[in-house]
Amino acid sequence: PCVFVRPAFILLSGILLLAAGCASPPGPRLRTVEHVDLDRYMGDWFVVANIPTLSAEKGVVGSIERYARRTDGGIDIVFEAYDQSFLGKHKVFKAHAWVVDKKSNAEWKVQFIWPIRFAYLTIDLDPDYRWTVVGHPSRKYLWIMSRTKTLDDPTYQAILKRCAEQGYDPGLIRKLPQTEAQVGEYLRLQGSER
Repeated sequence: PCVFVRPAFILLSGILLLAAGCASPPGPRLRTVEHVDLDRYMGDWFVVANIPTLSAEKGVVGSIERYARRTDGGIDIVFEAYDQSFLGKHKVFKAHAWVVDKKSNAEWKVQFIWPIRFAYLTIDLDPDYRWTVVGHPSRKYLWIMSRTKTLDDPTYQAILKRCAEQGYDPGLIRKLPQTEAQVGEYLRLQGSER
């Protein structure tokens, strides 16, 4: 069954996002990439790793973010995932984004519920758009996404290194399972952190 986000959850998430957005960012401002080609950026991205801060992202597998251009210039975002296993509940969350920095297209605002908008910064991007990294000024949120379900380890480690150079703690970043084979190890690590 498909489970859509409940209003109470959206409200709680919005309050948390607002609090994160109002907090003073630690250290210097995050550096975004020089330019994002929005047409190339659209489509499906597998979330291969993140900082599991939002409750909606904890204990999920098979996370995908889908981006689509809107006729009004905005961007529709759909986040899908399964709870605990690929046989778990199918979660779907929808959001709307606006490009803030029209020169680089690397700085967006994302809205889950009116009127709260969440900063979305593209801080790393493969030249061929095979993977991307999205951050937040607070450094409490981070998403590493790929066009494929896995990233090779040298690429992944290089991304972690660049995230650390931007002030992120790589120890907080967790891989998310995109295949059945990855689920057991992921759940084992989730259990050890409780």
